[in-house]
Amino acid sequence: MKIYPNHTKQQLEAGKIAIGMGLHQSRTTDIGAIAKTCGYDWLFIDMEHSALDIGNASMIASAALPVGISPLVRVPGKEHHHASRLLDSGAQGIVVPHVDSLEEAKNAVSYCKYPPIGHRSIYGQLPQFAFKSLPLTEATTLANNETLVVIMLETPAAITLADPIAALPGVDVVMIGTNDLCAEMGIPGQYGDAKVEAAYKTVIEACRKHGKHPGMGGVVDHALMDKYINMGMRFILSGNDTGFLMAGARARSEFLHGLKY
Repeated sequence: MKIYPNHTKQQLEAGKIAIGMGLHQSRTTDIGAIAKTCGYDWLFIDMEHSALDIGNASMIASAALPVGISPLVRVPGKEHHHASRLLDSGAQGIVVPHVDSLEEAKNAVSYCKYPPIGHRSIYGQLPQFAFKSLPLTEATTLANNETLVVIMLETPAAITLADPIAALPGVDVVMIGTNDLCAEMGIPGQYGDAKVEAAYKTVIEACRKHGKHPGMGGVVDHALMDKYINMGMRFILSGNDTGFLMAGARARSEFLHGLKY
């Protein structure tokens, strides 16, 4: 094998949903195998809203590759080094939060893709290639093909740019950050509001028009997830390790405290 294929990209290109697990608390490399066994397609290694540092994120990403679960990193900022350092350390995709302009989306592509698509700086042996040396033309082409660039839209103004952003070469996923979008709309937590549904329709239509994949984060209500997936959402952040741990722990404690003895 010359490269670890991006399982999530394969799922999306086959028209299937690809579901991700957010990582806030996890620090050890076994989380990739745990998430894979639980049926997940990708890890959402969240460096924006957690204390995960680049060392944690890099080790988790590199260890996930042979497991067959895609390590994607939400970076904490829009500077080029946030993307390049994680991609050079094993990430198969970068999630860029709070993209509010076409220029910011173009920069994200530039930082994540090698020429001729972008301007990512070339590094030698990569974890994504199992550290094998490949001819440069082959390596850059493979890396470009297998790297997911995920653009997060989190304001009403950003939603209006869904079409030109989805049209950009190198953008793979246009994802709605529903928590922040609701807050910016003045309807925090109201994920089923008509204005949110309209935003989802806008992003889904833009992605269909330009052959990209629409994504959602922040929605965990089963009925709403079903609704939005049936509308066309495919790249699905399903929740995070903190929430899953608390849900399982709460269910067990309620059972034990409910026993008659």
